[in-house]
Amino acid sequence: MIHELRIYRCLPGRLPALLKRFDTVTLKLWERHGIRQAGFWTTVVGESSNDLHYLVAWESLAEREQKWAAFQADPEWIAKRAESEKDGPILLNVTNAILQPTSFSAVK
Repeated sequence: MIHELRIYRCLPGRLPALLKRFDTVTLKLWERHGIRQAGFWTTVVGESSNDLHYLVAWESLAEREQKWAAFQADPEWIAKRAESEKDGPILLNVTNAILQPTSFSAVK
């Protein structure tokens, strides 16, 4: 099992739009594509209160490549993403890292 840490930095004032998109659109599409989220967090104290951090659980890099590509190409996702950005872009940037648990990690 590996995890992908993704950090979305939103443009000022746009975090609510991103949260709404995940809550009402993205997670339903992820379920259809077999993508498993492992948690979502917003920043209370830290560098930026415009950030959303989340983890996705993958069995392997191959699973990630296949399922993420299918999700990104999904016509419903493309349409809903565009609709959610009708008032302007949401994201300033996205970073991600693929994480492998240590032998002593509580999360495997």
